[in-house]
Amino acid sequence: MFNSIRGIVSAKKSDALFVLSGDIEWDIAMPSNDIQEYALNGECRVFTWLYHREDQMKLYGFASVRRRDAFLELLKVEGIGPKGALKILSGISQEDLEKALENGDIARLEAVPGLGKKTAQKMVLALKGKLVQTQDISVSSSPYNDLVEALASMGYDRRAAADALAKAESSIDGSLPDIEREKLLFQEAIVYLSGA
Repeated sequence: MFNSIRGIVSAKKSDALFVLSGDIEWDIAMPSNDIQEYALNGECRVFTWLYHREDQMKLYGFASVRRRDAFLELLKVEGIGPKGALKILSGISQEDLEKALENGDIARLEAVPGLGKKTAQKMVLALKGKLVQTQDISVSSSPYNDLVEALASMGYDRRAAADALAKAESSIDGSLPDIEREKLLFQEAIVYLSGA
């Protein structure tokens, strides 16, 4: 519904940012790490997500799309709701979260306030490979990014998808038109990923 809100930071709390946009002041729940990135009375852009239930509406905000994506992935983990996801993101940096999930570092996740061992284990099982950014996997060309995302939406691990695309590229004629080349890359990557 709302992708982002642009305006002036009118107030900051430990768990919320107030943004004046036109004649409307938005009360946006945010991770404390993200709130620190904004200056009082400064211009800002906040990436948002609206939580809506019969008895409640709450607007959540993030300093980047990457942070919002992490929040939305956390919501998919059994036992983690919006408040819990916000608390997790307040207690760990994006880089540390991604690293802990990729390495299965339960101890690092348990160090996050309010996060127990069982939930940390569920997070690793549900999110390993899901938060890794394609640009962090040495994928430079835009067709790669699109293809990695397409493969990830089919359930493949992003890192494995990027590796499969890199392998597939060596077997495909570089002089082919982009559309045809991309189609062949995609097909070959699926062959590599399926182990055929």
